[in-house]
Amino acid sequence: MKKNISRNFLIRTRNSISSHDWAKLLMSCFCTILLFSASYAQIIGGVDYSDRKNVDKTFDMAGTDIFGQRFPSESLTITDPVTGVKIIALTTSRHNSSKIYQDHPNWTADGKYIVFTSNRNTTAGGNVTFAGNATVPRSGRQFYAISMATHEIVQITTGGNPGDLLLSHKKNVAYRFRGSQVIELNLGQLLADSEQGKVKDSASYETVIASIPENLKPGGMCIDVSDNKIYFSHRVGENLSAIYAVDLQNKKTTKLIEVPFRTGHFQANPFLSGEIMYCWETGGDAPQRIWILSVDKNGKVTNRPGYKENAQEWVTHEVFINADNILFNVMGHLDRLQKKPNGIIRLNIRSNEFKLLANAKELGGYWHAAGTTDLKWAVVDTFDGTIYRYNLETGEVTLLSKGHRPNTQSPFSPQAHAHQSISPDGKWILINSSMLTDSDIMLIPLHPEGLRE
Repeated sequence: MKKNISRNFLIRTRNSISSHDWAKLLMSCFCTILLFSASYAQIIGGVDYSDRKNVDKTFDMAGTDIFGQRFPSESLTITDPVTGVKIIALTTSRHNSSKIYQDHPNWTADGKYIVFTSNRNTTAGGNVTFAGNATVPRSGRQFYAISMATHEIVQITTGGNPGDLLLSHKKNVAYRFRGSQVIELNLGQLLADSEQGKVKDSASYETVIASIPENLKPGGMCIDVSDNKIYFSHRVGENLSAIYAVDLQNKKTTKLIEVPFRTGHFQANPFLSGEIMYCWETGGDAPQRIWILSVDKNGKVTNRPGYKENAQEWVTHEVFINADNILFNVMGHLDRLQKKPNGIIRLNIRSNEFKLLANAKELGGYWHAAGTTDLKWAVVDTFDGTIYRYNLETGEVTLLSKGHRPNTQSPFSPQAHAHQSISPDGKWILINSSMLTDSDIMLIPLHPEGLRE
């Protein structure tokens, strides 16, 4: 029946048009069939395009969620028009990409990859995918690793919300919670297999190394510098949080303390085992922001305020710079806050000795900070996205780059927070930037004058 319909259609068509048009129609149909077949084989018009089969993944227009998939480098070197410093934009696609928060490791233990999050697995403007007639929620973000050598990108998580990913301090693995299980992800093997194009299913790189009681819901978390314990928070009530530690060797989960507030921003001292810093989380100003929790070899827990602030101070963005010292900001973005000294403070958490750094002239002053372990250099930024290098010994300030939060001077605008981190080798500053898109990750040399030699 179908053959007769097709035959009759062709006869009617042939009789209704000129011989010249009929020839053009046949040629068009033939070329369409040929093009379809050839494009499937990556050969078109006698040219083999098979070696370019992955170039369309540069910005992943399809929004695919494929574990271990690789993306070509999309990095772009930009010369800062004000300072002349060369900045490397590691991501430049239309998607939103962000570095891991500044109080956690951002580099793999060997320093060869930066791990970041991105929504590049979603199609532009959409957050669902369709399977047949079913609508399936799509995870908003996944984690990716970008090579410091080639800037190629590898997807390292897949599926539902991956939660927090904690990079090991000592080896190329990462840790995460899946329900009540603690999962170790073998990043080293995954990245090596991805380079060889031999990625297995995601479960092949995962090991369940511990479990916590099912009634606990891990919140803010961090991994001890020894890689033997993960500290996490559990909300007991509206104004009550419990802090736990799960030992990855003996598999035991221990309740360390309860505090009468919501906790957040857990960060392990990256130089001293058994100590974490966390905050009283309010989403704004806190009555007493910074807290230090220590656990000695006998299991004794000490919990105390870090910097004892007063009612006129708005403290934020605390971060370790070595075993004994932290940097944080006393905000100055409101008139009432400018009546007291404000700006970045370096604090010795053993002696309580502190030093207020000279504040920036920009509206609101400095915002975030990172520092080198020798206590010589800090990197500070302002609300308008200006990045400075600060000499902690002499007070000398060097402008490195501008324009990473264009057209805003508010900490509450949607543009990216720099959340700067300094690379393990002390050469690079990693930031979030809204210079090109809503949020990209970029590298700025800490000492650009050295690169010009």
